[in-house]
Parts: sequence; structure tokens; C-alpha cells
Amino acid sequence: MLGEYRITGRRASDIAASVESGVGSGALAPGFLLPPMRELAGELGVNPNTVAAAYRTLRERGVIETDGRRGSRVRARPATAPRDALRTPVPDGVRDLTQGNPDVALLPSLDGALAAAARRYARQPTLYGQDPVLPDLARLARTALAAEGVPAGPVAVTSGALDGIERVLAAHLRPGDAVAVEDPGWGALLDLAPALGLKVLPMAVDDEGPVPAAVARALADGARALVVTARAQNPTGAVVGAERARELRDLLAAHPGVLLIEDDHGHGIVDLPLCPLGGVTRHWALVRSTAKAYGPDLRVAVLTGDEVTLDRVRGRQRLGPGWVSRLLQCAVVELWSSGAVDPSVVARAYGLRRDGLIAALAERGVRAHGRSGMNVWLPVADETAAVTRLLAAGWAVAAGARFRVEAGPGVRITVSGLSPAEVVPLADAVAAAARPASGGRFD
Repeated sequence: MLGEYRITGRRASDIAASVESGVGSGALAPGFLLPPMRELAGELGVNPNTVAAAYRTLRERGVIETDGRRGSRVRARPATAPRDALRTPVPDGVRDLTQGNPDVALLPSLDGALAAAARRYARQPTLYGQDPVLPDLARLARTALAAEGVPAGPVAVTSGALDGIERVLAAHLRPGDAVAVEDPGWGALLDLAPALGLKVLPMAVDDEGPVPAAVARALADGARALVVTARAQNPTGAVVGAERARELRDLLAAHPGVLLIEDDHGHGIVDLPLCPLGGVTRHWALVRSTAKAYGPDLRVAVLTGDEVTLDRVRGRQRLGPGWVSRLLQCAVVELWSSGAVDPSVVARAYGLRRDGLIAALAERGVRAHGRSGMNVWLPVADETAAVTRLLAAGWAVAAGARFRVEAGPGVRITVSGLSPAEVVPLADAVAAAARPASGGRFD
């Protein structure tokens, strides 16, 4: 039935990844009938519920389709589906809370910063052979990072947070290596890891970030790298506080060969302090993006870390794009120097919307999560039903399948564009549509 291809794995995430790998390579062609769940469970020596969870994940990602007793088949199109393709079409007249974009009213004007960059360029155009990092940007970045307790290290500039994370992973890991990621977590990262040939080890998350027991398990299972979101975790809003940071540093201290990557994309929109983890392992990196605070099209992120990691990243970058536009770097210098964004003001604006929705849901007996940032995560018993019912009620929310590996079902609600008048009707609709799941962790 499956030809020469053999599905492998002991966990639901590994079984799903094995099927996706077969689909991506063409070994499992469109229309292929997958083994019945009990049959595959017997072959793999796992509980049938594990295979059922794997098949459910594959259905939600658009890789397979199930037709009752006729079984599950590889979908004809698309053969594989990136998580971003799981967006629910939003009909006219429906309020779209799926996008994850910042509120444009809270973004600063770029006119003055770009004009200043142009004037600087007129005086001293950028030419080949110059330092890829604008010295003023490196100085401002290092001063701020040092004040927050980030260990000393060189600076690189990448085209956004994901570009920085990819370059650091590629600098140390090879196909087949395992990387521990948050679950639920950033969908783009969950797509990136398999695209690099890496094995994903999911780490459960609570309001304080990665759960220590889950991190310990991932490290014991051979994780070569660990990716942690410092603040405004997507989709849960989790924040790594001082106590959780201490626990994670203690775990990492016993695994000095593990690569640590910290994602601080919430810089500029969160007023909670950064509690860095870097410096415990030999190789580490922290990436700080400007996208959420200054606009997604300002493709600049500052990257720091140990000497070896940054040397590898900058060396490989020279062989590709060379550098991130110094015009854009200069614009960031102007924005940072002028204080164009007051993090406390932005954080307060998002907090009023986020906390208001969470409180309104609590009054209706629905528990949601969101300590920081612009998203609220709502664990639900039936994700598809919740999304469908809310859509019928006039609200589009993001399906949790875009953000999870083994975590339980949920939906993400982006509050950045939510008005105060919309909080109560949205809470009413959510309470009516989404039967909540219990638990403090998102699994």
C-alpha cells in the first residue's frame, strides 16, 4: 500500500513528520491511502491514540484528508501545506482577528528616519567592503543589551527575527539534528525547522514560557538547540520571568554544548523586563527585531551572541546578501535615538485590549492567556468547531493548528486592532462558541 516508504516514529509529532517527509519527497504521492490507525499503531508499537493524534495533525495541516471508513489519503493539492496556508478565509463583513499584525496607529512615522538616512547616504554612500553593521547601530544595541544583562558579544544585523534564527541554526546544526521549540509556538519557526531538515522536539509552554520539565525532557532526548521566546510569545503571550529564567539556566548549565537562541521580538511593545538566558552554554544568540514596534516592513533585527556563532553567521551572510541595507540600519538608529516609540505607551495600549478581553472572558467562565504582546490564546475542546462558530458569529480567529505540534487545540485572537466597544460582544461570541479546555499549560 505504501510501496517502499516506511512510516516511522514513536510520538505523534514524529509520525506526522515522517508522513510529511514522504509527501514532500514524493514517496507518498497524492491519493495514497495511508494505513488504518490500528494497523499502523501495531507496526510502530504505539497506542492507536498516538497515530490518531498524528493523523489529526496532518489533516489540520492540509496534508491528508479522511473520508470515513474509506480511510485517510494524501491530499491531491497541496501536497504539503505550510502552517501559514492554514489561514481561514475571512468573508466580507467578518471582523478579522487572525493576522497578528501590530496596530498601525501605534507605529511611528518613518518619514523623518528615512529622510535622515537619505541625507546621511548623500554625504557618505555605502560601498562594497564597508562594515556590514552600522557602528552607531551596534553601539546603541550593545548599550541597551548590556543594561538588560545580556552578555557581551559582537553584533550582526539580519532581515528580521526569522532570518536571524535561521542563520544561527544553520551555523551549528545539520539535517537530522534535533531542535527544541515551544509548543504552542511561532508557526513560521515550526515550518522552518523541518525545512532545514531538523527534527522538532516540542516543549510545553505555560504563562512563564517553556515548562522546565519539558525542557529537561527535550535535552534528554538529544536536543542540539533550544529556541526560547523572551517576551510576547506567539501565540500565548508568555513571558520568561526571573524565576523561570533561573530554572532554565540551571538546566542549560548541565548541557553546555546545546545551542541557545533567544527571540526578543517583543522589544519595544512590552514593558516587562528581559530576563536573558545567554552565556550559560558555549554557543548562544539573542535576536531583537524591530518589526512589532516600528513596522513589519522595516526588515531589521539585531543579533548578538558568542564570538564563534557570530563569526559564522556574518561569514555566511557575506556569501549571500552581503549585508542588510545600511539605509534601513540608519533609519533604526534615528528611531531609537529619537525615542519614536515609548514601550510603556505601546505596552499599555495592547495591555488594555488584551487584559480587557481576558477579564471579560473570565467573567463568562472562559479562561484565556496573554501576559504580554498583542495576542490572546484560548485553549478549547474542539478547535475546528470554535473557529467555525465564531466565523458564523462574525469573528475570524486563527486556528491553533498553525502554532502547535503536540499541544492541545486552541485559537489565537489578535487584539492589536480591537476597539474597547468590541471587547464585550467578542467575549460573548467566544463564550457561546468555544467550549474551553482546562489546564494551566497549553497541552
